[in-house]
Amino acid sequence: MASNAQSPQDYFRMILLTVVGQAYTAAGYELEDLPIKWAGGRFRFIKPLEDDDLFGIIEYQLLAYSDTEWSSGMPSRFKVTLIRADNDTGLKSSHKKYVMRDLSALVVEDFGIDILPSAKHWWTFRTQDELGKALAEAGHLTIGYGMPWLAGELAPDDKKGDGQ
Repeated sequence: MASNAQSPQDYFRMILLTVVGQAYTAAGYELEDLPIKWAGGRFRFIKPLEDDDLFGIIEYQLLAYSDTEWSSGMPSRFKVTLIRADNDTGLKSSHKKYVMRDLSALVVEDFGIDILPSAKHWWTFRTQDELGKALAEAGHLTIGYGMPWLAGELAPDDKKGDGQ
């Protein structure tokens, strides 16, 4: 999948930006420029929210598998976590609001949308095509549910996605 000169994390970042980067940028989210975190598989898009000096954070956590004698054929995987915090580090603070929720749990448990197999979903992929499709699905759910939830514009009680 990734070339010998390109790490799995660099490859993931390139495809991530290709698939969702433009939409996230248009919504005001910027990829955090921390190559050391990228090397560990963590990619964060951050936006200052208009409400209460909070930040919205969309975090992708990649677990990249290499073909070895112990993990041959194992798919790589990623999950998406949404964080609303009073600082751009996304770390919990004792003096203000802090909310963290996996995108899959938000969609499946909170909004009751049965589009994912479980509330603890990791998107898996082996090929570039599978990665692109997984990122597109996660991006679609992030834009439709995650971003409005982070901004406080959509709450599970609203049930906007249940066809009512």
